[in-house]
Amino acid sequence: MIVLEQVTKIFRIPHDRRTTLRQRFVGLLQKNTYEDLYALRNINLSVNQGEFLGIIGKNGAGKSTLLKLIAGVLEPTSGKITVKSNIAPFLELGVGFHWELTVKDNIFLYGALLGMSRRDIQQWYDWIIDFSGLENFVDAKLKNLSSGMQARLGFSITVSAESPILLVDEVLAVGDIDFQQKCYSVFENFKKQGRTILFVSHDLDAIAKFSDRVVFLKKGRIETEGTSDIVLNAYKATVGNCSYI
Repeated sequence: MIVLEQVTKIFRIPHDRRTTLRQRFVGLLQKNTYEDLYALRNINLSVNQGEFLGIIGKNGAGKSTLLKLIAGVLEPTSGKITVKSNIAPFLELGVGFHWELTVKDNIFLYGALLGMSRRDIQQWYDWIIDFSGLENFVDAKLKNLSSGMQARLGFSITVSAESPILLVDEVLAVGDIDFQQKCYSVFENFKKQGRTILFVSHDLDAIAKFSDRVVFLKKGRIETEGTSDIVLNAYKATVGNCSYI
């Protein structure tokens, strides 16, 4: 379903940040200097249909960048990415939403961005509201909702898109325990349906529970990949024995 071949992503970071008018004027006479930050280096990865792939690593390891490249939000600096089906990405809070619109309006906006027809969104509307637990906030502006409520809304819309591939970043961490359990029930159902899921999380218990295979990213490279027990043991050996790291 997904194939990455020698994928590298480089971000150019300017050395000098010029904020004042004088700094910008002086900067016209000086050559800008940049540093290349390798977010990912030569990634080769294949994800099979129906596979639940867990992705772990310390902050800054390249996990979110990897999902954004697969989703098409970012373009690789080099290498090739092949995705053989539609994707429903749930990558970070606020993406696809409009802060000044109501919860109801954002459901139709975000659903449309995920490729859902207005008819499909209308059919799923009551389920989205019920699953997200936002029955009392339908007419509230999104900007007035907590980050946890926004996460509940975003995840509910994403899974209703019924795409064969689901990408989930660690934004579920902002939700409460009850909602996380509802999300994990969705994962179980999706696995039974043969959907492909890529899940980035620091919750090693959840990674171990759901993953058919785990990828451990370290400084933009694949350090280890394989079954959850092997990879999680390798990861814990580098960062400490904790269930949420």
